Amino acid sequence: MAERAAIVTGGSSGIGLAIARMLGQEGYGITLAARRPDKLEAAAEVLRGEGFDVLSVAGDLGDEDVVKRVVAEHEERFGRLDVLVNNAGVGIGANVADISTKHLDLQLATNLRSPILFYRECVALLRVAGAEHRKAIVINTASIAGRTGEAWLSVYGATKAALISFTIGMNKELAKEGIKSTALCPAFVDTPMTDFVKGQIPADDMIRDTDIAIAVKAVIDMSPACIVPEIPFVRPDEGL
Repeated sequence: MAERAAIVTGGSSGIGLAIARMLGQEGYGITLAARRPDKLEAAAEVLRGEGFDVLSVAGDLGDEDVVKRVVAEHEERFGRLDVLVNNAGVGIGANVADISTKHLDLQLATNLRSPILFYRECVALLRVAGAEHRKAIVINTASIAGRTGEAWLSVYGATKAALISFTIGMNKELAKEGIKSTALCPAFVDTPMTDFVKGQIPADDMIRDTDIAIAVKAVIDMSPACIVPEIPFVRPDEGL
C-alpha cells in the first residue's frame, strides 16, 4: 500500500490528468474520478502503464452519493488521504438572457457543490494525515474568471469566485489541523475544455497543463509553515 494517497476529480484529461501523473511520479496511490467511464478508465490505464497505482471511480461528481462512493472506495483501497484535488469543472457560456436552468444547475453542482461535498466526506481522513505530518493538501481548481468576472462566462466565473472564497474559509477553519488549501486560478490552459477559443488564441500561446502540475508539486513540497491560498496563472500579454 502506498505511503501517500490522493484523490483527483476530473482526472481523465487536461489539468487533472497532469496533476495525477505528477502525484504518481511522487509515489502517491491515486484515485481518479470523472463522469465518463470509458474516458476515465482509458486515462487510468495509461497511468497504470507508467507504473502508478491507480483506482478509477466514474460518476456524476455533483451527486452526493457518487462523492460518498468515491471517498469510500478510495479509503478501502488506500486507507489514507494526503492530497485531495477538486479539479472537476464545467464551463458553459451564455448571455444572461439565454442562461438555461439546466446549464446553471450543472455548473453549480460540478464547480461548487462537488468540492464542498468532497471536503465534508474527506475531512476525517485529511485530519489523520494532518495530525501525522501537518501537510494534508487540498487543491481546488478555480479560474482567473473567478478573480475578475467575465461576460458570457458569468455563471462559470461566479462558481469559481465562490470556490476561491470557500478555499480561504477552509484555510481559516482547517489550517491549524495541518490541512492546507490552495485555489488554482489559471487563464486559458491548452486542454479540451478550451477548444472553443482556440480560433482566437492558438494552443501554443496557452498555459500548459504541466505548468499547473508543477505549481501543485511546489505547494505539496512546501513546509507545513507555508500556506499558498491562491495561485493565478496568466499569459504574458494578459497581466493581472
